[in-house]
Amino acid sequence: MIQNAQLIGLSKQMALQRQMDVVANNLANINSTGFKSEAILFEEYQMPVARDRTFPRGDQPLSYVHDWATLHNFEAGAITTTGNPLDVALSGEGFFAVRTPQGDRWTRNGVFEINAEGILVNQSGHPVLSTNNDVFQFDADETDIAIAADGTMSSSAGEKGNLMIVEFANPQQLTREGGTLFAGGAPIAAQATYAVQGAVERSNVSGILEMSEMIRVSRAYASLAELMQRQDELRRSAIQRLGDTQA
Repeated sequence: MIQNAQLIGLSKQMALQRQMDVVANNLANINSTGFKSEAILFEEYQMPVARDRTFPRGDQPLSYVHDWATLHNFEAGAITTTGNPLDVALSGEGFFAVRTPQGDRWTRNGVFEINAEGILVNQSGHPVLSTNNDVFQFDADETDIAIAADGTMSSSAGEKGNLMIVEFANPQQLTREGGTLFAGGAPIAAQATYAVQGAVERSNVSGILEMSEMIRVSRAYASLAELMQRQDELRRSAIQRLGDTQA
């Protein structure tokens, strides 16, 4: 019985540790442009084999803590004006498309720049894609870069193409890669997402809520550790008494 309690407590401690990792990652990205916070979903897991037979009324199934999914919070962050013509925020549920060595990825981080080769890239140096699945190329003498609400990009040299902006029927199917990149899903052309030039979308992390959650998780972990220590002391006491009785 005591050993079962220790194992159940350990499963909860492991879940709390993973929850703390998620909270810490959210807080670390509170100032990351376009970052979307995460939360862990837990459920009861009944052990199909292990049971406690010390009760006179029959077996008692043992329940453990199981973290079965990570939920992405795709709620929009605040849009802040920067005045930089290469900064683009998205109003709606869409994502930009960028090309990485691992394949095309999706992001809400619209802090773009033009690299030494004249290609429009994101902060990590990944090329930003157009609706033609191509990159945007600029000459050194091009000026007056403008981005329309539908993603059409132009400069003093004329129209350069349209930003690829995609949406997903179920964004929860996306998997996070790094801070603001997502992979997977079945992208479709955006229907209700619009580009806002000269602005960026801030992280949707609430510092107050995350700090409150960190305190709650820390207290729960400490309380559980104290309970497990008492269970361990009880087990040692039982073993000692059993030894004294046999002697």
